[in-house]
This record gives sequence, structure tokens and C-alpha cells, in this order.
Amino acid sequence: MLYNIIRILQKYNSITKMLNIYYNCVNIIDILKITDKIYNISYRGLAMRVISGTARGTKLNSIDSLDTRPTLDRVKESLFNIIQNKIENSIVLDLFAGSGAIGIEFISRGSKKVYFCEKSHNAVKMIYQNLKKTRFEDKSEIFEKDYKKCLEELENRNIKFDIIFLDPPYEADLSVKAIEQIISLDLLNKEGIIIIETDEEERDLKELERVQVEIYDLRKYGRVHLIFLNRKE
Repeated sequence: MLYNIIRILQKYNSITKMLNIYYNCVNIIDILKITDKIYNISYRGLAMRVISGTARGTKLNSIDSLDTRPTLDRVKESLFNIIQNKIENSIVLDLFAGSGAIGIEFISRGSKKVYFCEKSHNAVKMIYQNLKKTRFEDKSEIFEKDYKKCLEELENRNIKFDIIFLDPPYEADLSVKAIEQIISLDLLNKEGIIIIETDEEERDLKELERVQVEIYDLRKYGRVHLIFLNRKE
């Protein structure tokens, strides 16, 4: 492309005209790059599917952004393989739910009910759309609010969980704060587990030392880490 631009510039004697044409072409190239990036982000979001269970293969909408980021399929597959014996008839909390893909995967694989907590209005709309697609509305409940208020409401309603999954924005450093509140409010059943998805494993492991939980498994998938926890007796 730059070779063609130079050939065009050679037809003009005026330096000013040549520079104007050159800068216009550079701007067009930059716009094309940005447009292509936006298209690729949208395409990645649209490609997400339910991996297994009654809704297997169903396409899910997602928001691929800095605040709401889908879990990679290979991470999701490994996660559910590790905990497959705990899913049937479980009560699940998908905290920082994003598009709801993880919670929907739980329902598809046999969970009795999933509670979704997500403060982003756009993400909540997407959760509703995805639940409608999978016909899982009757096995779910959505809280459009901050995680702290959500946990307080769940405690007021005396709801306890078998599985709690946390995937906050990585840079937000909220996982351990949320777990402290979960333990303080006694939201986890005796045999219940908590799973953190993070790319800050060292930070989270260090902060977890102050919480009454035990780490029983760790997995790494590139930058992504899964930390599996249960209550400390």
C-alpha cells in the first residue's frame, strides 16, 4: 500500500500537496486498523457457546471488554471437568457474572439453580438474553447490583451455596474481599467450594492467607489461574 502511495505522490510537484495526500492516507490506514479491531472483538464475543449438557452448542452473546471478559473455552472445559461430581442439583452463585456464560454452563450440566450477580446494566441485559436462548429462566435469578449489596441480600434471604464462582475484572483486586464477606455472612454450605479465576495468582494467594479458607487445587492456563477453595474447619 505504501509503495502505491509513493507512486501517486511522485505525480505531484508541490511538496504541500504531497504531504497532505500522504497524511490523509496514513489516517485512512489508522481508521481501518481501529475498525478491524472492533470487528474482531465483536466476532470473538459472538462465537461463545455452551460446551456441554442440555443446552450444549447453544450460541451465547457476550461483551468482550476490559470490565466484562468471557472465560476461555479451554479454561471452562477444565473447570467443569474438575468439579463435575459437585454440580448435580447444586445451588450456585455466579458472582461478577458478565454475560452469564459460566452460570448457564452450570445449569446446562445439572445445577438446580444459579444466582447471577452483575452490576453492569448492559451485561445484565445480555444475561437475560442468554437465559432466554437456553430456556433457563426458571432455574435462575439475577441481581443487578454491586457484589457487596448482592451478598447482603442473599444473607438476608438465608440462601446458601454449594458452589461460588468469582471472576471479577482482573485489575480490580476484588476476589479476596468478596470471599471475606462470603465467609463472614456464612453463605457457603459446609461442603461448599469457591472458585476464583484470576491472572494475579501470587497476589490472591497471599491475600487469602488472612481468610478462613483452604486451597485444595490450583490450575494454570497461560495467564489464567483457577484457585479452588473450601472452608477451613
